[in-house]
Parts: sequence; C-alpha cells; structure tokens
Amino acid sequence: MSNETISVGIIGAGANTTLLHIPNLQAIKGVEVVAVANRTLKSSRKVAKTFGIPEALGSWEDIIFDDQLDAVCIGTWPYMHAPLTIAALETGKHVLCEARMALNSSEASEMLEASRMNPNLIAQIVPAPLSNKFDPTVIQMISDGFIGNLITVDGRVTTGTFAQPDTPLHWRQDPALSGNNIMNMGIWYEIIMRWLGPATTVQALAQTVVKYRRDGSGKRRACTIPDHIEIMGSMAQGGQMRLSVSAVTGHLPMIDIHVCGTEGTLRLTDSGGELQLFAGKANSKQMKLVRVPKNKQNYWRVEEEFINAIRGQETVTHTDLATGVQYMQWTDAVSTALRTGETIKLPLDAVVQ
Repeated sequence: MSNETISVGIIGAGANTTLLHIPNLQAIKGVEVVAVANRTLKSSRKVAKTFGIPEALGSWEDIIFDDQLDAVCIGTWPYMHAPLTIAALETGKHVLCEARMALNSSEASEMLEASRMNPNLIAQIVPAPLSNKFDPTVIQMISDGFIGNLITVDGRVTTGTFAQPDTPLHWRQDPALSGNNIMNMGIWYEIIMRWLGPATTVQALAQTVVKYRRDGSGKRRACTIPDHIEIMGSMAQGGQMRLSVSAVTGHLPMIDIHVCGTEGTLRLTDSGGELQLFAGKANSKQMKLVRVPKNKQNYWRVEEEFINAIRGQETVTHTDLATGVQYMQWTDAVSTALRTGETIKLPLDAVVQ
C-alpha cells in the first residue's frame, strides 16, 4: 500500500501516545488517525478534540472490528498489549504496540506467534529510546574491537531519589497492570542486547523498601514489585553482566553504564548532568569524552519506521517482536530467580530461534 492512505486507530492515549505517536503519525503524508478509544468515552472525546481526530469511541472493540482501519496503535498499559495485538492481527490490522511488550514471556510468545501467522502484517514494539544518540557509535566501537573481548557490562540505573513512601501507587508498581516488569530494568536490558547481544543466565536479588502505597482511591496497597534490584548473568558472547536498578537510592547518577573489555572501556553516564559517552583504552591515563556527530546519531523515528514498513520501504528493527520476546524471557527469568534463588538459564524456550 505504498501509494494508499493508511488509516490508523488509537487504543489507549497515554503519555507517549499523545506526546509522540499521534502527532508523529499525523505528520506523515498519506497517514490519517481517524479514531481513538481511551479508557472512557469522555477521555476519548478529549483526545479527539485535542488532535482533531474524527471519531471518539468508548470501547477498544470498536477499533479492532472496524474494517475501514489499516493499522492500530496500542498505547495501553502492558496488561492489554497481548489481547489487543493478537485481536488486531487476527482482524487484519498492522500493529504498533507500546513497550513493555507484555505482562510476561508467555503473552509475548503468543503475540509473536500471531504475527508469524499473519506475515503480510507489520507488528512493531516501541523501542527503548534512552541511548538513541549513542547506539550506533557504541555498536561500531565494540564491533571494531575497541574494548577487545567483553569482561563485563556493569550498569547502575536510578531515579535519582531516595524512597518516597507518600507517592501514590503507580501502574508500574501494580503487577496486575505491569506483570513481571520491574521498574525500567527491561528498557536497559533491551539496550544492552542492542550493544552486546543476549544473556544466557540470570541471578537476582531484590528488596521492596516502600512496603505500602495508596492507590488512586486512597486504599492502602501492599507493594509487591521491588523498588531496588541487583541482577547478574552470563552473556552469550562471553563475559558477564551486572545491572542495578533502584527507585530508592539518592545522590547517585540516574544512568551509569560501563562496558569493560580486555582492551578498553566505554562508559555511558549522566553523572555530569547530561548523558555522555566516554571511552578509554588500556594504555590511556583516563577516559575521554566521545563526541558523536549528528549524522551518526539515531533519533526517534518509531512512527516513520512503522509506516515505512507497512509501505514495504523498510524492515522493522526497533523493535521487532522476536527481540521483544527475548527481553520478556529475560524479565521472566529475573522474576523466577528472585522467587527461587536459583540461576536461570536462557532462552526459556525455542520460540525466538
């Protein structure tokens, strides 16, 4: 459909959807966002009015079963990603689905299977964007042998704050809505996979510092998703990984990732107030700032990639569903390791082969 108008329906108008997906889709020539269904008809109407969308609907089924739509953009919380993606594919629609991919790897695998059963349709997961500016350079430097053989990728990611027990329960802290996803660990594992490939084992230790929070109704709820976690594992290419993710440790950089090899080290950090890349060889006295020219930086083009893929002009790379299954299997392995205290081997099954 390279020369045809592509009609898109929106299910779930969350922050990313209203900030990025809707306006970016509307900016593409030959694309029309024609309908939106949010959690309530009132909120659907508000979004439709804001963006000039012709039709506001009160039910996601009205989007899924609309034969006039070519594609669906899913911006709900993860608990709805699998049923909506599968239903959309089964009714002949291309799918752009918000991340994290699903509640768990079983749902993610079902999404991948539905996509493979409909090879004429595009299915894309919104990618982790935090390292966009640096990804091509990091990947190239590793490929060119700058670090030598990987010894370890060592990451610490925080919210930059101490525990905040008075903050209301967020949907990411509700397993019914977020599943096995813990804070933003999956985002950073997706990025690490981009640079270095997947892990083959997982070990984990975690704690929940804030034991209770109040939900939107004011009800006191137990917090069951950890707010501090340490994850270790072996990498398929050799070497190992350690990732610390915390929402309760203050006075630390929000992002500090080291990729350490036999011949050099790369560091991505915001310790200086902005995200920067540093590099140092074994014979260097100190690491030096790597200045990445704009023509070698990735940038946000999720919606463009989605539409181009529908038109047959490119293949989805950020992010395809098989990659999503990989990071969801790792996410499940982390949860299993926490529950059992055991080392969990990856992949969990052969679905991503």
